[in-house]
Amino acid sequence: MGLFKTNPFGHILFLKRWLIRLFGVMTHRRYRGFNELQIEGSEIIKALPETNVLFISNHQTYFADVVAMFHVFNASLKGRVDSIKNVGYLWHPKLNIYYVAAKETMKSGLLPRILAYAGAITVERTWRAKGEEIKRDVNPNDTENIKIALDDGWVITFPQGTTKPFKPIRKGTAHIIKQHKPIVVPIVIDGFRRSFDKKGLRMKKKGILQSFIIKEPLDIDYENETIDEIVEKIEFAIEQHPSFLKVIPAEELEAQEELNKKRQWDY
Repeated sequence: MGLFKTNPFGHILFLKRWLIRLFGVMTHRRYRGFNELQIEGSEIIKALPETNVLFISNHQTYFADVVAMFHVFNASLKGRVDSIKNVGYLWHPKLNIYYVAAKETMKSGLLPRILAYAGAITVERTWRAKGEEIKRDVNPNDTENIKIALDDGWVITFPQGTTKPFKPIRKGTAHIIKQHKPIVVPIVIDGFRRSFDKKGLRMKKKGILQSFIIKEPLDIDYENETIDEIVEKIEFAIEQHPSFLKVIPAEELEAQEELNKKRQWDY
């Protein structure tokens, strides 16, 4: 019976464990070897409860950001201090880590479908589909699945819903925070768009220092703060408020402009 035990979404945990182990070993040198991942704040991860934790982060690639989080979270839980040294931390990975991803992205090929099994909560974007701007209502099944995931463990979300920097925070994240009252942990990443292609599957450049900063949980008054107030807190926490624009290095702006010229449909 243990071999076929499933999570609330029907995924067999035995298979999920081996997927995380396999892809973890395959990707480890992307963050420790070819490029280096500089981590800050890993002690915060170890102190978190087992469930109802929401990680919010800026977003630079489709997949490399999430893969790095699986590495950092599991290494931190195994006592690594700001390090992912020795990939053995993935032998017994935390299996109740989920991440929110666009449904059309996760159905775009065989590899994304496999990666989805490792923990994706797929949602229909309400503002974009197949590279075009749209407007549609939120699918209630999507918000229910996020609730189920929070009840079961940790959820990673990218509240801008795009890899382009300084785009508006989607208010859906603030609604989830007010409704489900999770512990909200901000993460700020950098260097990923210089290391990887847009999808985060192919290495673009070696020798890049990637930064991964875990901040203290946000202090949120779930009952009294408005949606707009929570959105602003998120903007500052993940350093995507317009006031941060003036401190972006010139080389980063150039890289962003180059990506914008070549960009495909956005996630």
